[in-house]
Amino acid sequence: MSDILQHFIQRFQLQLPPPAYDTFQLRKAAVLIPIINGQQPSLLLTKRSSALRKHPGQVAFPGGATDDADMLPETTALREAYEEVGLNPGYVEIIGQLPAMDSVSGFQVTPVVGVLPAGLNFIKNHHEVETLFEIPLDYALNSENYHSIDIVRRGKPLRIYFLYYADNLIWGLTAAILQRLALQVKGFIPFN
Repeated sequence: MSDILQHFIQRFQLQLPPPAYDTFQLRKAAVLIPIINGQQPSLLLTKRSSALRKHPGQVAFPGGATDDADMLPETTALREAYEEVGLNPGYVEIIGQLPAMDSVSGFQVTPVVGVLPAGLNFIKNHHEVETLFEIPLDYALNSENYHSIDIVRRGKPLRIYFLYYADNLIWGLTAAILQRLALQVKGFIPFN
């Protein structure tokens, strides 16, 4: 494991997470934040198929709704990552999770952080995933790369985060999760 990634894991596991938002959604879901342990650690993201009914074409983490048989958020995140990108759960080292967040689609989503070895071959499910891409971990953890707008949705204030990388617009819940991860490890020297 690279020194940068070891330092990140220590910082992530020793820092208290940012204060949790109140969650109101009852339906549970989980996503995997897959960190690839390369020479320069990166995050694996998906661009959802444009044929999907919900959130077509949006950038997302592998994840989805909790099944009745799923005992933990980790179970859901790993099952969904296997279904979407062919990620063998045996290759994932779970290092923790962030507090659950409500999605606008009606789910309470728990982000699960896992480390993957470099060099894995992913097999995308063409029904769910259009493309896969990586974003450098240091870029995602730099809070200066985030932008936000405040809107009112259904009579309630809502802050929407945006992150641009290469030709990809990361926004909504995915950007909010990354922004919370960046807040948790803020002060981590390589990612000031």
